[in-house]
Formats: sequence, structure tokens, C-alpha cells
Amino acid sequence: MRVILVGCEYVGTTTLAHTIDDWLEANMGVRFSLIHDHWKIPHTSGHPDDSTPEEQAWLLAASPKFKEMHQRHSLYYHVQANSFIGHDDGMLIGGAIEDGVYGPMYFGYGGKDHRLNREIVQHQWERTILHFTSETVLVHVTADSNVIAERLHGDPHDNMVISEADIDKVKTRFADLVEWSILGKKIALDNSGSIEDTLAQFVSKIEPFLTNVDKSRMKAHKSEQ
Repeated sequence: MRVILVGCEYVGTTTLAHTIDDWLEANMGVRFSLIHDHWKIPHTSGHPDDSTPEEQAWLLAASPKFKEMHQRHSLYYHVQANSFIGHDDGMLIGGAIEDGVYGPMYFGYGGKDHRLNREIVQHQWERTILHFTSETVLVHVTADSNVIAERLHGDPHDNMVISEADIDKVKTRFADLVEWSILGKKIALDNSGSIEDTLAQFVSKIEPFLTNVDKSRMKAHKSEQ
């Protein structure tokens, strides 16, 4: 199973990723080797993020040129890394779509007038994925705007990217870039309610895209129980 989860901050992509990981183990007997979640500046390292407050402040103070280079190199590395090559499974949160939303909106790079327009970079990145595999499923996770606002205020992230005033604008831009994506396998999930309900949506909608390896592992794991 190869999955890219995308959606506005506080929509719950990280929680959902770990919930899917638990489901994978319960139904196939395996886990994702890593869950790659590196595209919300300044949280761009580790599994999960292990940058110190001082390191986060340093990255936030960096120039748009450096932020752009840092994120672009991370994108290119994660196409070649074990997310998609040499493994049957890969879980990535954000990737080129998240960078394409937040770079132009918040960090001063990647807009339509930038020489590294993130819409163009997104398609380049996705073509590289498609060169290696057509199995990747793009999962667009969304939620009601008032739910996102409640989560933002109830459990604020350190150095959060978005503001409450921008929620609808950010959600719209994610939807635009999901539509723009050339990855052929796409599903949408509403994570406004419980994570259990969202997982049920995922299990139902991912079924047509399960690989032969996924199906054989599910069958073997069931027979062992």
C-alpha cells in the first residue's frame, strides 16, 4: 500500500496516518517502515519531528530562497527514498501538494511568478512517482471549517502554519491542487467526526486500489488468526 495523505493543518492527517498504520498491522501483519511528515515549516525533520525550539526558530528566520531549496530537496529525496522504491508500502503526509499550498501562502516562494512555480514542481514530482509505480493513492482529507478552528484553538501546534482566518482559503487551495494532481488514484475523506468513522471511510474507499500484495497479505494474515 502506497498512500499520500494531504489536507489543511488540523484536519488530522498525522493522526489518520498512524490509525491507518495500526489498521495495516491488524489486517496485513505489517507496518509502514516510516511515516514521512516533513512539509510544515518549521517541522521538517524526524519521524516524528525532532527539531528543537531553537532549530525551529532558525528555520523560520531563514530566507525564502533557503526555505524553498530545503523543501524542494526534501521532496526529491522522498521520491527516491523508501516511501516508493524497493518496498511494498509507503506512507507520506503532505509532499508536493502541501508544499505547494504553504510555500506561496506563508513562506514567500513557489507562486505562479516564481521560477520554481510549485504547480510545475508538483507535476514533475508526481511524474517521477509514476515512473516507478502507478499504485500510489492520493488521499484528500478534509473537515468542516468550524471543526478545524476548534482543533486549532483546543490543541494548538507549536509554530503552527495556518491562522483561523485562512482556513477556508487553505482548504480551497488543497482542493485545487488535488484536482491538479496527475496521480490517477484519488479518494476523499471527511475527518470532521471520530477517527474511527474516518478509518471506516478509508477502508471502504481504498478497497478498489488494494494491490495484489495487499490482498495476498490480508488473506494470509486472516488464515493465521
